[in-house]
Formats: sequence, C-alpha cells, structure tokens
Amino acid sequence: MSEVTEPALAGNPKERKLTWFDDTLLLGIMAVLAGCGLIYEYLLSHYAGRILGALEAAIYTMIGLMIVSMGIGAFAARKIRCAYTGFAVLELSVALCGSLAILITAAIIGFGQQLPLIIASTLGLPPDLLPEGGFIGLLQKLSEYLPYVWGVILGLMIGMEIPLIARVRQSLCDEHLMHNAGTIYGADYVGAGIGAAIWVSFMLAIDIQLAAALTASFNLLAGFIFIWRFWDRIRFVKILLVGHFIASGILLLLAWHGPSWEQNFNNLLYKDNVIYAKSTRFQQLTFTERLRGSGIPPVYSLYINGRLQFSSEDEHIYHAFLVHPTMEASARHNKVLIIGGGDGLGLKQVLKWQPDSVTLMDLDKDLLALFTSHEADMPARLSDTLLRLNGDALNDPRVNVIVDDAFNGVDKLLRKGEKYDAIIVDLPDPSHPDLNKLYSDLFYKKLKELLSADGALTVQSTSPYHAPKAFISIGKTLALAGFDVSQYHHNVPSFGEWGWSIATASGKNAKARLNEITQLSVEDDWLTPGLIKGSFEFPANFYQELENIEANRIGSTQLYQYHQQAWSENQGVTLF
Repeated sequence: MSEVTEPALAGNPKERKLTWFDDTLLLGIMAVLAGCGLIYEYLLSHYAGRILGALEAAIYTMIGLMIVSMGIGAFAARKIRCAYTGFAVLELSVALCGSLAILITAAIIGFGQQLPLIIASTLGLPPDLLPEGGFIGLLQKLSEYLPYVWGVILGLMIGMEIPLIARVRQSLCDEHLMHNAGTIYGADYVGAGIGAAIWVSFMLAIDIQLAAALTASFNLLAGFIFIWRFWDRIRFVKILLVGHFIASGILLLLAWHGPSWEQNFNNLLYKDNVIYAKSTRFQQLTFTERLRGSGIPPVYSLYINGRLQFSSEDEHIYHAFLVHPTMEASARHNKVLIIGGGDGLGLKQVLKWQPDSVTLMDLDKDLLALFTSHEADMPARLSDTLLRLNGDALNDPRVNVIVDDAFNGVDKLLRKGEKYDAIIVDLPDPSHPDLNKLYSDLFYKKLKELLSADGALTVQSTSPYHAPKAFISIGKTLALAGFDVSQYHHNVPSFGEWGWSIATASGKNAKARLNEITQLSVEDDWLTPGLIKGSFEFPANFYQELENIEANRIGSTQLYQYHQQAWSENQGVTLF
C-alpha cells in the first residue's frame, strides 16, 4: 500500500505551523472527545441493561465490543487520505449516530413488540391467536442486540479520532513531532476520566435520551471549532459546515422532544398503559394503569428496570406474607427494621402491629418521594392511589426513613448499638452484582448482630418455582450466617409462585413458633394461620439438590448466577 499523505490543497493555502494555540486546541478537543466516547459506552450499556435487563452483562459486553471496535477503527483511519476533512466528517457522523442511537433502538424494539398486535388487528384475529415465533420472533430477538450494533459503529468512529488528530498535529510541524502519540493519549486518558465523573455526578440523574443529545453536542462543537480553525485545509468545507448546522437543529429537537419520544417507544413494551415514568440515579421507574370499567378500580403496577415490583390488585398478598409471619414469630414488636421497601407497602403492614418505632432504609430518595407526597409531574389519580395503597405510612411519626446503601447503612446502625425486635428485608431480586452483596453471608451476619435474640428476620427470596436454585441458595446463605432458617411460599397472581426465607437467631425456629398460633394477632383480609402453616410445605423432591447448591459468600456472584440462569426472560415487557 502506498504511503498515505495529506494532499496538496487547492488555492495554495497559507502555511501554518503548530503554534501553542493550535496544539492546546487539538489536545483539548481530544480530551473532550475521549469523555464523549466513554459516556457513549455508558449510555448504550445503561440503556440495554435498564430496558432489556442484565445490566452487568450489558456493561461488560458493550465495553468489550467498543474497545475492539476502537482498535479496528484506529487501523481503518490509515485509509483516510485527508486527516482534516476526515476529522470534520467524523465528528458530524459521531454526533448524529450518538444522538439517534437510543431513539432508533427504542422505536425498533417497540415496533417489534407491537407487530403481533398490528397483524392480529389487521387480520381480525382473536387475542388468543396472536402471531408469534418465526419472522416476528426473530425480529424481536435481533432488536435486543441493536444497542451493541450501535456500540460497534460508534466504536469504529471513535477509534479513528486519535490517529487523525495525531496526523493533524504532525502535519503542522516542520519536523518529526516527538511524543506525538504519548501526548494525545495523555489528553485522551484525562478526558475519559472527566467524562466518567460527569456521567456519575450528572448524567445518571437525567433522562438517557437527553444525556445522549448533550453528549453529541460536544462532538458537534468540536467539529465547529475544528472547521473554524482549519477552514483552508478542509475539503468541501462549506458543505460540512451546512451539515453541522443541520445536525445542530436535529440535536436541539432531540434535546427538547427526544426524551418523550423515547419514553413513548419504551412504553410499547408494557402490557398496560404507561401513565408515568421516571429515571432516578439508580433505576428506571415505570407505572402502568389498566382500566377495567364497570366501576371497578383500575390496576396500577410499578416496574423497576422493566421488572414488576407490585400490582395494586394483589400487592397485599405479597406484603402480608412478607410481614405478618415475621411479626408473629418475633417475641416483641416495639422496634422494627425494614431494608428496602421504599414504596411503604410493607411498612403499612408493619404499622398494624403498633410498634414504637420503625426504621426504613432505602437507597433511592426519588422512589421514596413518589410514595411520600404528591409529585407535581405525576398524574393526581396515580399519586392518590400510591398514598392510599401504603396508607401514607412513610409520613407516620413513628417512622424513621434513612436514605443509604443498605450494605454500608447497617454498619452505621451497628456502630450506634441498635437492636431490633424484627427485621424485614424487602429488596429487589439479585439481578445485579450490587444487589448480590445484599444477599451475602456477610450482610446477613451484620443483620444477625442487629436482631434481638428472640426476634425473627424475613428475606424476600424470589420464586421457588422459576428460580429454585436461587431460592434455596438464599436459605443456605442465611444458615451460613448462623441463623436457623425455614422457607415458605405462596401464590401471588402477578408474580406467580413466590417465596420467602424466615430466620431466627436463637430458641425455636420460626416454623415451630408459627405452628403454635391459632389466630392472627392483627386483622388481614387474606392471611390466616392455616395459610401460614401450609406455606411451609414444598413438593417432596424440591430440596433434592440441596447439597449441590452453594451459599452466596461475600465476594462471589453465586446467587447472581443462579438468578440470571433462571430468569432468562424479562418480567414486565409485552409477551406474546
């Protein structure tokens, strides 16, 4: 292959040396673009994880794909004859792809999920004969990989940036530029670090489509500055300038309307009508409404990252089984600790026992706010329903709400010498390694120190039907932490068969204590002593693999792996 050189420019442009201003400008552009590149990695993996599930796998896959693509892009940059023109075209392309990737992906995924309904409506098919599989199933499956396709495309283009900037710097120098690559890589690393800081401190808390548009605007700004400074060295410069102005209009449109468009596409994934959605620093919250007519109240459901958390139709069943066996098995009920449960629904059940104080610890202050007061941007009917569902429990004067990560938050309680008569752990399933540690032996050992000797502790333990290994592993982990453990289950229509693990630190185990009750100490519309006692019965072969199932020790991802293997399908999205 012949050596690639910068071509002679028409019009004999004025010669320019690498001045300190040009060099500072180029290195600054490189730092900004490095930050943008890192944010694109986070945006795409974050979107894939929040909408499609398996956040950890999405992050690792996206970063790996983009790194490899960047390497290929660096090699491909050698084929670009004019570094000046190539760089201007590149930044325009990156800005457009980066800003549109998530919106286009959401549109295609949403269309794929709605296609069976469109076909059924067109052909007049009944609801039980919706088309599935074949081409439709293939389209739905392939659409899930679109974020990774965008990651490869952006990775290829981002990988070209450093070689092109290096060639621009070298072309402005009379002699060989010492440490050219090292200087540019230094700016790249610093810029990537700044990009990571911006992502963590700012962009995690804003809408993902808005974040994409803002990031792309910096690519476009870099293109404008580059065109201004090197106007006489760029081919087709006027056309590229017009392209940048058109792209600026597109970015303004995406920043203004993109978040609502993207949310509308995402809403197509849900069975019921989405009436409110909010991205918090930690998770995507989606509320749906199902109208039933005939004076019957609507059904409201909450999904977190696409997974069902509760349905107003049957949440009382889940929370009754979570709370009341724990309280019945505890000798006293004066002081109670709830880990998670930021919706206040479990807290409502606890308050029936007239405790002196309840401490509720949850990580997401935005989630807590939705269930504590009327949010201005939330439909009034939904806000009224949420406060009615939890009985305005989070505003009860006996309740102390702590916003903290539970793993570290319980350490603060231990340092204060706190003890609790009952502890209820109502956390999401261990679908992410950060949650996995809250199901570890070390975390349960901490809780054991907080539990009174005659108290009881209950952990929501996923489905014993759909994820039996994960369910059994939670019980074994509690036992490893020193508890006497029993497990129980009951059908919750929205979830299917669901399970809990109840543990005591000394004395009789919880199952033996509950076998002695003949009447519930509080009123409940669903739960009875017979239902509680029957919930401890499992099929004869349920625990046959007990010895082969590992406990979830701190530092391992054993439970996370069991859970991921079992829950291969997303909950909450439209299923045909």
